[in-house]
Amino acid sequence: MISQEQLIVSLVLGLVMFGTYLPAAGLYTFYERKVSAWMQNRYGPNRVGPKGYFQFVADGVKFFLKEDIIPDYVNKPVYLIAPALVMVPALIVFSAIPIGMSFTWNGQLVNLQVTDLNVGVLFLLAVGSLGVYGIVLGSWASNSKYPLFGGLRASAQMISYELALGLSVVTVVLITSNSAGNPLSLLTIVDHQTEYWFGIIPKWNLFANPLAFVIFLVTSYAETNRLPFDLAEAEQELVGGYHTEYSSMKFAMFTLGEYMNMITMSMFTVVLFLGGWHFPGIEVIPSQALSVIVSIGVFAVKVLFFAFLFILVRWTLPRFRYDQLMVLSWKVLLPVALANTFATAVWLVVVP
Repeated sequence: MISQEQLIVSLVLGLVMFGTYLPAAGLYTFYERKVSAWMQNRYGPNRVGPKGYFQFVADGVKFFLKEDIIPDYVNKPVYLIAPALVMVPALIVFSAIPIGMSFTWNGQLVNLQVTDLNVGVLFLLAVGSLGVYGIVLGSWASNSKYPLFGGLRASAQMISYELALGLSVVTVVLITSNSAGNPLSLLTIVDHQTEYWFGIIPKWNLFANPLAFVIFLVTSYAETNRLPFDLAEAEQELVGGYHTEYSSMKFAMFTLGEYMNMITMSMFTVVLFLGGWHFPGIEVIPSQALSVIVSIGVFAVKVLFFAFLFILVRWTLPRFRYDQLMVLSWKVLLPVALANTFATAVWLVVVP
């Protein structure tokens, strides 16, 4: 039975999610343009508002005002619903992610997440993989060859990299199974990482299994269709890829869905491998209110770092050829992930 205090916190977090997630994705597009300009030693957006900080607002207004063109040859019902199918999973996944330290309110333990699912890990994997349906359906409904090629690429890429990603998450579940609690619960995974080796080294899964972290990080770029894995868009080959026939707000929904997925994947990475809200020394803060605020800040800083890493990788590495994309998945990442999962299981049996 959920307590009244937990219900209030869950409702507030849900409202915050729906109220800020979309603007945050828009601000992320501005952030990427600024960072890419800094990396290439050139000017970024600098005209709209002070130092261009309102540029993302202008972009949103532009998308609202642009003519909404729907080609005659599309499958209209599927064509219209596909952009929403890209955005909705990213919003839903947020509900299972703990964004801060649990605290006591009126004698009740309250978690800083919308809902604590017993199968939180499976929920994130299942719902997170639904975004590709919007891409595939939108490309098919466009009734055009270039979007169709992009949709087929996206589906093949998702299937290929989902395997290695899932195996890297399995190693996290195996490591957490030694602790008390449900290893599939994200709260349990974070709580397990608040312990220490030798009293000083945090038991973050990044340190416990760095190979799984690297595999997860690489596959997360492929799952979000980001460079060097954006073969589903590849403008040199496919004009614009799966969203070639889209315009106005429907095109913006595809773009914002991509950035929302990047934010969600950054949160997922932090929870699974970097201890979530945990940071060494946070336990000694005497005030509960201050420790909760600090934990939320720590979580936000970690997420912002991985959000920055998405941008850094995009503007550093060139796009793969599609055969290289498949070779990396099936001949490199998948065998390594299988071997790592097996080695982790053996290690946990031999050294409990």
